[in-house]
Amino acid sequence: MIPYRTWGEAPYTVALAHGGPGAPGEMGPVARELSATRGIFEPFQASTSVPGQVDELAGQLLEHASLPVVLVGYSWGAMLGLLVAAAHPSSVRRLVLIGSGPLDPTYADGIMATRLERLAPQDRDELLLLQEALGDPSELPLPADLARYGDLIALADSIDPIATEPLGFAPQVAVHRRVWDEAAALRASGYFIEQARSIACPVVVVHGASDPHPVQGVVGPLETAGLSPRVHILPVCGHTPWIERQARDAFFALLRSEITEPGRL
Repeated sequence: MIPYRTWGEAPYTVALAHGGPGAPGEMGPVARELSATRGIFEPFQASTSVPGQVDELAGQLLEHASLPVVLVGYSWGAMLGLLVAAAHPSSVRRLVLIGSGPLDPTYADGIMATRLERLAPQDRDELLLLQEALGDPSELPLPADLARYGDLIALADSIDPIATEPLGFAPQVAVHRRVWDEAAALRASGYFIEQARSIACPVVVVHGASDPHPVQGVVGPLETAGLSPRVHILPVCGHTPWIERQARDAFFALLRSEITEPGRL
């Protein structure tokens, strides 16, 4: 797998961190849209540990991007971006968290219940079976199973989605399992909140109003860490704003504004 893609013309002043963990290429549609006016760096993470991904992303930014960057993270990529901004403050001039997972585990309890309520019975049963299979520690799941699980999660997480194009990259099964297991344990220990205390740049939270991941699970912990994030809630929008028919135009307008105005708080 290639380690990164670039979009538009250098210098690459905006970096996009994908989610998953282990979902390379999913920020491609965002990169393509933004690259009309900015050079965009889209790194892919392959490390199978949280510290490894932090070091990996920081190294990619140093080698290929124009520092300091606007670091835009989506879902797990938002959580990873937070850790990179904390550990490497001179590399990030603004941190944008799109659909971040909760930074405190107490806010995560209802996510799967919300998803299951939104699915048809057949899809709900399939999701539960896949969840059981993916959680079996004795066997690494098949990429096809992880991909199907992702499709069902995306169905539950969206409100009015447009048709989407294939990402072009297989989901990274080992990355997903090992990184997320470690990240969940770190989150339970309060690690993300403690790390957020070291963030020196402005922080922007962009969240769908109907995202199963509660926005207060992002904003509350950031405020506990002493930060004052700028918060944008997108109506009629689930977890992935750029696929939401009724939110995508407002999302891209907002994102262009945030990456264009370096002094805006």
